Amino acid sequence: MFIFGAANANAAFDPFILLILALVLDAALGGMGPVFKILPHPVVLIGRVIGWFDRKLNRAHRGQMDRALRGALTVISMVVLAGSVGWAVQWLTFHHDFGWAVELFLLIALLAQRELYTAVRRVYLALNGEGVESGRTAVSQIVGRDPSKLDEPGVCRAAIESLAENFSDGVVAPVFWYVLFGFPGLLVYKTVNTLDSMIGYKNDKYRAFGFTAAKLDDVLNLVPARLAGLIFTIAAAFAPHGKPLKAFGVMWRDASKHNSPNAGWPEAAMAGALGLKLAGPRVYPHHTADAPWMGGGTPNASAQDIDRALYLYMVACLVNALMVAVVALFRFGIGT
Repeated sequence: MFIFGAANANAAFDPFILLILALVLDAALGGMGPVFKILPHPVVLIGRVIGWFDRKLNRAHRGQMDRALRGALTVISMVVLAGSVGWAVQWLTFHHDFGWAVELFLLIALLAQRELYTAVRRVYLALNGEGVESGRTAVSQIVGRDPSKLDEPGVCRAAIESLAENFSDGVVAPVFWYVLFGFPGLLVYKTVNTLDSMIGYKNDKYRAFGFTAAKLDDVLNLVPARLAGLIFTIAAAFAPHGKPLKAFGVMWRDASKHNSPNAGWPEAAMAGALGLKLAGPRVYPHHTADAPWMGGGTPNASAQDIDRALYLYMVACLVNALMVAVVALFRFGIGT
């Protein structure tokens, strides 16, 4: 596995140094949004290829088994393509003096630390500055549920839940798969995660076609989601009024209540750390999810709770980066 490989003496930068640099630069500067007003974002390119497969293979007149097989073929094709591109990028890093710059650029683009923080902070600022209607508009950019049905505590809970779940999907999981398998691992993960977000729905169109994508995404997030919950637990010890023991206890008790096998772990840890109830019944555009609550606190979350969640998130990102640094030191020790 990549984590146990010795540092390549011919590379201008070891990949672990690139990862730490990317985490720092992403946190400080964000994901280079102005650049992607000119160039297509890597995830947009991945989405276009997935969309092509969807249009060509997922036809309504085909039977469910046929669509399921074609969906599996789509996933296999996308994983092979992503792994090949990822390997090519990593090859540049190891064999060209400035190949590391390409990998660093893509790493920053594919991490979502600053972008997630900014999106959730918009909800906080909207609620504080213009009230619940503005908050609903801001939260609609980061959640799939119907914001028109949300009162102010509902808007706040939605923002906090999105922050917790996307910390796992957008920060911890990409880092985890990069640490294990380098840039190919990260790019394969992002591709599978994009597949799930585009075709992994349980509706008539995608129930069969997106089955493999949804299940593979669940598998790839099994460890990162639980790791994200533990990172929130650690971070709660360093956040004002954080409750690390409650975070761990609620996570252990309530994570399985979530309808996702993974999302409940970071969300339950966040609920315990902040003393809130999260999840619960949710209204989506086409259905209502009658989900149980996670956490033993109050469901009446406020804008100040979003601010507290953002502080906890920042500490968690720092803990995540420090864990990478520790693994890097361990790896360098093996390589010497």
